[in-house]
Amino acid sequence: MDKMLLTLITFLPLAGMVAVLLAPGKAHNLIRGIAVVTSGVVFALTCWLWWVFDPTALASHGYDARTWIEIPWINSFHVYYRFGVDGLSTLLIVMTGFLSFLATFVGFSVKKQVKGFYALYMLLMTGMFGVFMALDFFLFYVFWELMLLPMYFLIGIWGGPRKEYAAIKFFIYTLLGSVLILLVMIAYYFQVAADPKTADFAFNIPWLVANQPFHGASPAFKHLLFWGLFIGFAIKVPIFPFHTWLPDAHVEAPTAISVILAGVLLKMGGYGILRFNYPLLPEVGSTDWVMWFLAVLGVVNIIYGAFCALGQTDFKRLVAYSSVSHMGYVLLGVAVLKEEGVNGAIFQMFAHGLSSAMMFMLVGVLYDRAHHREIARFGGIATQMPVYFGLAVVGFFASLGLPAMVGFIGEISVFLGAFKYSMPLTAFATLGMLLTAGYILWTMQRVYMGNPKPQYAEFPDANKWELISLVPLAATCILFGVLPALAMNIYLPSTQLFLKMFAQ
Repeated sequence: MDKMLLTLITFLPLAGMVAVLLAPGKAHNLIRGIAVVTSGVVFALTCWLWWVFDPTALASHGYDARTWIEIPWINSFHVYYRFGVDGLSTLLIVMTGFLSFLATFVGFSVKKQVKGFYALYMLLMTGMFGVFMALDFFLFYVFWELMLLPMYFLIGIWGGPRKEYAAIKFFIYTLLGSVLILLVMIAYYFQVAADPKTADFAFNIPWLVANQPFHGASPAFKHLLFWGLFIGFAIKVPIFPFHTWLPDAHVEAPTAISVILAGVLLKMGGYGILRFNYPLLPEVGSTDWVMWFLAVLGVVNIIYGAFCALGQTDFKRLVAYSSVSHMGYVLLGVAVLKEEGVNGAIFQMFAHGLSSAMMFMLVGVLYDRAHHREIARFGGIATQMPVYFGLAVVGFFASLGLPAMVGFIGEISVFLGAFKYSMPLTAFATLGMLLTAGYILWTMQRVYMGNPKPQYAEFPDANKWELISLVPLAATCILFGVLPALAMNIYLPSTQLFLKMFAQ
């Protein structure tokens, strides 16, 4: 069972897609039921993976040998079907299963072409899981590209008024990053495959990390490889100045897809940096000027994203820019190469996945009733929708980074690591926390406080489907804020292996 677990998690959504396609087009409840059952079973399997994963018993290659699977796929090019997990990927896989299951209920608001929506959604799930499990560079790239098409159509068909523009912009940016990753992958292939003794390892990620095939290459060429990978993954994070696709994609995407986009897809950029950039080219990542440049870039993301959020009048665009700001903590934590910083960066990816998903769901609940997202036109919602408001308090404060909430742990850990690297830079980065408090509290005041407005008097409180999506997220935002070790213990040994590459 353990050997098949990763395969089941990844490809069961494809079976769900086939079932959705075979269902009658007008049987919307049946189609939604198939999606719920499929995503629910997948989530249960990810929970089982969490349960059986032993972070203290990783094999010599750094991955769990019990779930490792390696089967020849394209022999002539030395491509393998190679799946495996460590602490980092296990945490993100469980988060992906959780958010995919909850977003299925959020998708109930989709009324047109329901069959096509859920078929593409199931395909997107397979791509996301495959990215976190693939340990063959070629296979990783296949799953990375697999996500592109369903997301393009999910935004371009079911999005808002400017959906075509947002979908094309997302496609172009992501494709540019994919091309850069592809070029680096080809460089590694020709370097390793040129020797018949090592050719079979041309796409083997753990082998490439352990053997460093470009160790003797010129510094200029290694930098070229490093920055090619970095830009490819930075676009997905997104890192300034490659972030401009994100607000448009979020604003135009249906709520369920915004949840997946913020909760999972952004984390794939951070995952790629941690899995490929630094392990494959540690000499470049630990160069003084590279560390300083990336740390500064992380701080720019934090401050710039927060200032942009402060200036927004659209509720959803504000949350989108808050994602730009919060992902800056991830880059800052990784760049300084301190244990606290890297641990904080990984936890921040997990925490932001939960809190940002909840924030977009909260925006979607109001949009479904008011059919607009203009912050200035809201007010008094707390009185009109008290249950919804209680959940909104949890979501907003988790995003703010309030102690005992999930957002606090990652940010404070990043600051502890960054403080060891540069006190002035860390002090400047803390301005991001003040700015975040500013736009979060100001938004809550304008949207939820004040006297109820007559035009919103008939707004119903959160319904059962909205509660099914929001309550579990609120609970996990509190649970992992109070007991962060539940998540951190999963990946701490993997972090230690990661940092050994940079030990002097």
